[in-house]
Amino acid sequence: MKQLCSAPAVELIIPVYKPGKELECLLQKICRQTYLPIRIQLLITASADDFRQVAGKYAGICGDIAVNCIHVLPAEFDHGGTRHRGATQSQADILLFMTQDAVPDNDRLVEEMVKAMIGEDSAEIAGQPRIGAVYARQLPAADCNVIERYTRQFNYPEQSRIKTKKDLPALGIKTYFCSNVCAAYRRDIYEELGGFERRTIFNEDMIFAAGLIRAGYAIAYAADARVIHSHNYSGIQQLHRNFDLAVSQAEHPEIFEAVPSEGEGIRMVKSTASYLCRQGKAWLVPKLVWQSGCKYLGYLLGKRYQKLPRSMVLWLTMNKRYWKE
Repeated sequence: MKQLCSAPAVELIIPVYKPGKELECLLQKICRQTYLPIRIQLLITASADDFRQVAGKYAGICGDIAVNCIHVLPAEFDHGGTRHRGATQSQADILLFMTQDAVPDNDRLVEEMVKAMIGEDSAEIAGQPRIGAVYARQLPAADCNVIERYTRQFNYPEQSRIKTKKDLPALGIKTYFCSNVCAAYRRDIYEELGGFERRTIFNEDMIFAAGLIRAGYAIAYAADARVIHSHNYSGIQQLHRNFDLAVSQAEHPEIFEAVPSEGEGIRMVKSTASYLCRQGKAWLVPKLVWQSGCKYLGYLLGKRYQKLPRSMVLWLTMNKRYWKE
């Protein structure tokens, strides 16, 4: 491994709910990393019996790396609050968050995340704003459909970059983009800014990232840190997902009203349609239009959720538990 300015301790934190085969593959690949985390936290949302079963399966899977299994009752789970609970249990220099279905593409994922945060080529060395967060590139899985495959390429290009407050006029909301599918945070900055929102339906990563940028720190996109992660969502699933995304934005107008998302979405649709035509797959454009329409409808309804009847909100959301509190 290339010599770093220092060797910060990294702790991996993963929320777990009804895990599939990807989690076992994720943990096995973490064990073979060139830069090993000092500990892994599994925040397992389950009943007491299911927790014991899941914890028993994964507790010893990483050999010498300690795996700490924490029981989260289903009624207590929150996208931001649960992750923050894991963060408060750590004394590591860098908090690395992943989702249970994000599989490292190679054995250098953690190394590349750390290099992007504090390596000799980082903005911090050049006297630029201190990097407080790094997020990885997401590659499509083998079964990923053509549209979603291009979306991954659009959102996660081959070129790394560092984003600061100065990028807001050019990048808009993309300045705040940071995905907890695989993202690392300096613990001192995380604590300084108060951590993730304790109660949020979704989007805890971008909400925190916005605060980080507004506080004068930087976000790094590390294209060489790669995980395999994609979903073949249907149009209706996209509607539900974008409804929750928009609710999170509506609940934080101080962040998102100044940087609306609609323009970025339209740009992606146009770019995807052009790509499909160039690839001789114009017959997929109607599917793109349908899925994009579902996304936009979900987004519009989510931004106006306070005006909707509760029964409609409960149908539209992916996270019904959020509304029952």
